[in-house]
Amino acid sequence: MTATAATTSLASGEPPINFAAHQLRAGNLAGARDDFEQMLAMLLAAIYPGARAISANPGDWGIDILLGELSGLVVIWQSKYFWPIVTRSHQGQIRESFDSAVAAATRNGYRLAQWVLCVPASMDAPTAQWWDNWRARRHRETGVQIELWHENALRNLLIKPDCAHVRRHFYDPYAAPAGPVQPPRVPLHDLAAEDADTLEPALFVRQLRAAGHLEVGAAKREYFNADLLAREILDKRVPAELEALDEADGVVHGIWEADFNAHVTRHPGNQLLPGLHASVMHEIRETGAFPAGLRAGPVHRCGLMHRVVEQRRAGWVTHWRELL
Repeated sequence: MTATAATTSLASGEPPINFAAHQLRAGNLAGARDDFEQMLAMLLAAIYPGARAISANPGDWGIDILLGELSGLVVIWQSKYFWPIVTRSHQGQIRESFDSAVAAATRNGYRLAQWVLCVPASMDAPTAQWWDNWRARRHRETGVQIELWHENALRNLLIKPDCAHVRRHFYDPYAAPAGPVQPPRVPLHDLAAEDADTLEPALFVRQLRAAGHLEVGAAKREYFNADLLAREILDKRVPAELEALDEADGVVHGIWEADFNAHVTRHPGNQLLPGLHASVMHEIRETGAFPAGLRAGPVHRCGLMHRVVEQRRAGWVTHWRELL
């Protein structure tokens, strides 16, 4: 029995599948691990109706999700919420999980046919090379088929029609629910040339320049509009709006931090971190995690990220703190 990921195209208009949603919903990494494992249990039950989760009480025999009978032949899925990249630091956990599953099968009298590692990220190149060598060696030694379900394999499964309810439940929860009409977005304001010039010495502009950005006009307009919105909210001091502004600040800062750490790992020794700004702003525009009460559109959202940089809490190069 073999578990294989199917390749399908994402239907137009569906929200993107972002595995950071588990952290946003759970609020911490430990909760994200449990949430990711629950998603896998639902996903596998949709694909293989006989698949079932196994609770740890006190141990789980190295099993997170099981297909088959514990009196015969089984396939085991192991959930590991490694984020945002699978790196060398995770190799020990992978080895330990597989060894535990093999030992438990021998000890308890069933046969392990296949072991599938499920992660919401991709491996860096050294770890991918290690995985290929380790997987081949352990297959020869144990006879167990070893497979990897990484982020793209999981997305290909989640967009299958039979799995639509899983995708909606775990990755569409932050869209504005149907119900009362939401208040209109705050209107945008144009930035006069003289105002744009006064922003040139601003820290968020200097950070962009340091990252190699030649054109920063759109960034200035984003910052200008977000700063107007934030100042109005802070002046009015309506509790719900203050809470929404604070939550939005946390969302953009969290997106930047996750992407920054990922880019540092992907581009060791490169201070400019190519693609970081584009990646962060794309995710900020696309995320459904912004509080509806803020009434902020994409321009305001991106501007809130520039405010975080201006407040000396983020930057676009590895040495961003040196530019403060």
